[in-house]
Amino acid sequence: MLFSLSISIFTSAAEEPTIDEQLEQLTKIIDSSSYSAFQSRMILNTAQDLLESGIPFEDTKKIIENSIDNSLDAYSVKKVFDVILDTQQEGLPTEQLINKVNEGFAKNVNKSVIISVISTKAENLKKANEILNEARQEGLEINGGEEMFNILADSLENDVPDESLSWLLKTGTTEGKSILEISEISEELSYLSLMAYDSGLSQEEISLLFKKAIENSTNIDEICENIKISLETQISTAKIETGGTVKPSATSDSGTLPTSSTESPTEVGETPAQEAGEAPTETGGTPEPSTPPADVTPSPPEN
Repeated sequence: MLFSLSISIFTSAAEEPTIDEQLEQLTKIIDSSSYSAFQSRMILNTAQDLLESGIPFEDTKKIIENSIDNSLDAYSVKKVFDVILDTQQEGLPTEQLINKVNEGFAKNVNKSVIISVISTKAENLKKANEILNEARQEGLEINGGEEMFNILADSLENDVPDESLSWLLKTGTTEGKSILEISEISEELSYLSLMAYDSGLSQEEISLLFKKAIENSTNIDEICENIKISLETQISTAKIETGGTVKPSATSDSGTLPTSSTESPTEVGETPAQEAGEAPTETGGTPEPSTPPADVTPSPPEN
């Protein structure tokens, strides 16, 4: 009897607090902020929706605490919560979104950038899920669904057109390629897509370039090679038209957060662009123009 009572007490102590108890804790945290009574209720109501949808209490609490510490306005907090809530209600993983939000706070990133990044990432998660569902509806058996979902989402974040990823998934699955092989091809497409973006191509031009390569061949390796050749031609043309400069990568809106609100992200291996109108200089400095000595006079012409 004493043993049973001990187990009962231990189980009760280990139970998670109810949503009402969690909301009470969040209320105390929000009340210590500078939010108005209306704004506090707005945040708390959205937080309740998150908790009821299954978002962990600690994640919800941390976002609120970080929002207060970083003086994030109440409407931006609600927007962040809305993006996470919509993704959760779609049945998609939200951990990546929550991590991005907290990463943005840690790096002191501007609120508009944080919202833009997680909104784009949420959209890519939905697209990845749509690509998978479309393949399944066509009767294809997708092995490693969760891993394949992450591969697709990462490639979308690298601006690979969703039509190209849909083709890759269907073709690769039909040909019996392994998840590793599809992942490697996906990484190659991501690299090519980033090359295209850096060369100054728009998203529409990149999609068209990938589409033409897919239409002109049925071999995956050959298609990747055709895309690479087309890109090299485009890059050469872009360099000629712009005098040798190529647009640098700008990935803040597609998933990469800058280190602060005043810094712009720089990709690994990227050379900083030269200021417009500034001529390149040699490492030894600019030589002074040569002038003839003042006391030298020309010799008279010979007869």
